[in-house]
Parts: sequence; structure tokens; C-alpha cells
Amino acid sequence: MTQNHTRDRTKSCLGILVLLVCLVVVSAIILPKIILSSAEKTFGKASPQLSSVQRLYLAALIQLQSKDLTQPNDPNGEELNISIDQGESVPSIINKLWEAGLISNSGVFRSYLQYSGLDTSLKAGDYKLSPAMSPIEIASAIQTSISADVTLTILPGWRSEEIANSIPTSGFNITSEEFYTAVHSHPEGYSFSTCLGQDSLEGFLFPGSYTFSREANTAINDLLPIILMNFEAHVTSELKAGFSTQGLNLCQAVSLSSIVQREAVLAEEMPLIASVFYNRLNSGIALESDPTVQYALGYNQKQDTWWTNPLSLNDLKVSNPYNTYQNLGLPPGPICNPGIEALQAVAYPAQTSYYYFRSACDGSGRHMFAKTFEEHVSNECP
Repeated sequence: MTQNHTRDRTKSCLGILVLLVCLVVVSAIILPKIILSSAEKTFGKASPQLSSVQRLYLAALIQLQSKDLTQPNDPNGEELNISIDQGESVPSIINKLWEAGLISNSGVFRSYLQYSGLDTSLKAGDYKLSPAMSPIEIASAIQTSISADVTLTILPGWRSEEIANSIPTSGFNITSEEFYTAVHSHPEGYSFSTCLGQDSLEGFLFPGSYTFSREANTAINDLLPIILMNFEAHVTSELKAGFSTQGLNLCQAVSLSSIVQREAVLAEEMPLIASVFYNRLNSGIALESDPTVQYALGYNQKQDTWWTNPLSLNDLKVSNPYNTYQNLGLPPGPICNPGIEALQAVAYPAQTSYYYFRSACDGSGRHMFAKTFEEHVSNECP
């Protein structure tokens, strides 16, 4: 009797276990479909750029906190003026909306943007938004700028690819590819002469904000000449005379200025950094500038940047004419588009005996300068 009872209990346990396994398997198949279907009904289809795992994860998140997306933060709230800057990051935009009281849950709002794919199409511009709008309505509203003007902002130290990447949020009816191609093919009709001839306008895309009327429907052939004219307006005859005094032509001066721009954190140190490179050039010593290696390496997909940091020893050995660790003198052309402070520093450098510099250890952005390699080594952070 005891053995039969034990067998019955064993069979019963096995049956329960099999049932539980079946329930888990069925749940694993059906539950995701239920979550995705429910999310699609409320929030629309998920972005096709998402993986199946990402789609399920984000769908579950927004479903659990759906009220924070479908209900306004303040039904009686007044309309607010909100500006989204060109190139502004998604987290910054979301924080701006949260601080203005337009959304109550910044985390789920970002999840919704990612789920819907709207995080890749936010537009720079001026918007009239209200906390009486649901976060979903706000997300839709900031897909199209209502500003009467469109503006392209070029930051000092950006390479042409970074400028091209900012085009989609500028409001111009110009694609990133169209801008980049024009910059690197130097189409007929441009009388502007660069150090790379007909190959590139890198280095001559003068930093600043370029604003046009939206109604003008500005084309690339309208935009580029304005940018180049701005360069010519800032690089005066006096500045060119300063370059000449240092033994540089315009191409060489812009190339060196681009290196100074990327090396410096503080504008006040640019003349000192320029002096280091002049001393090395005049002594036949390689410039050994990290930004030139970063330019040679190009886009780093893992770091999501055009400026790999930190650089490895293997990176410093990359075979490329822009690598100033491997090649003496200046690179073939500019590595970025320098601002006026960097250009002035190259025209009027400090007079020093420095041959080395490295970042200070206090996080201030300042540099420690040295006359000898031994002194340079002693400046290394502990």
C-alpha cells in the first residue's frame, strides 16, 4: 500500500510539473503577443529599427505606465514657449519638457520615444506646448518646428561629418549626405580656394550660427557660399599677415589652427599650445597630436563619436598621412573647423620654450607645459 501511495504521489507531482512547464511555455509564447498587441492599440506600431527584445521590453514599460503618457500633466495648464536647440540631445530635450511641467514621467516618455522611433526625428525650433496636452501629443508636436527661421549652428572643433549630422535638426531642407558630398566634392561654381584644392572644404566651414527664412527653402548652393564668406570676413589681411610672419600659408595655418582647436579646452591657453607646436615644427620634431590620430581613425561605433578617447598604443601606430605621431610636419589638411580664437593663436602665438603639454590632474581643463621630456613625465597624474 505504501509503495502504491508513493507512486501515486510521484505521478501527481510529475503531472503538476508538466502542467507548470506547459503553462510557462504557453505564457512565453502568448504573453509577449498580448503585450505587443495591447501596446500597438494604444501607442501605435513600434519602430522597425528595434530588435524583438527591445520592442517587447519598451512595450511592457509604456503599458505599465500608460497613464503618464495618455493623460495630460495639467488639464488646466497654460501654453508655454519651448525652444529646442539644433543638435540638442534627446535627454536634454526631455529634461527641458519635464522642468517646464509638460510631462510628469521623463523615464517613460523617453521609452515611448524609443518605442515609436520618434527619438530620431525630434526637430530644433520654437514650439508652443501646453501641459494640457498629453505627452503623446507633445511627442508628436515636436516633430515639426514652427519657427519662421531655420538655423545651422557650427561649433568650433566640429569636423565636417559632425556638421552634416546636425543638418536633420537644423530645419533646412538639406540632407546630411547632400551637405557632406558638397563639402567634399567642392562643386563647380565655388571660387573659394582651400588647401585641398577641389577635394574638401574641411577647416573653412567657419563656426557660428547661420539663419535663413524658412520660406526661402535654402539650398546647399545658397548655404555653403555664406559659410565660406563668413570665413573670409573673419580671416582678415592682418590675420593672414600673422600667418605669413610665422612662415605659414593659409592652408598650413588653418591646419595648425584645427589642431590647436581640438587640443585646447580653454581659449586662453591656445597661444601657449600653438607655441608648443611651432617649437616642435621648427626643431623637426613630430607634432604627436592625439586629435590628428582621432581624425585618422574616423568614427568610433562603440563610443558613438568621431573622436576616439582614450587612444591605445595601437591607435597611435595607425598608418595614415594625418597621424602626426608617424609623420613629421603638419597633416595634409585641417582636422576640424577652427574658431577665431584658434586662428588668432596661430597667427600670434606665445613665445615660449615649451615642447610638451598634458592635461592637468585637477579636471579644470588646463594643461601642464614642459620644456623637457623629463619635466613632461614628472607632470603625469599620479
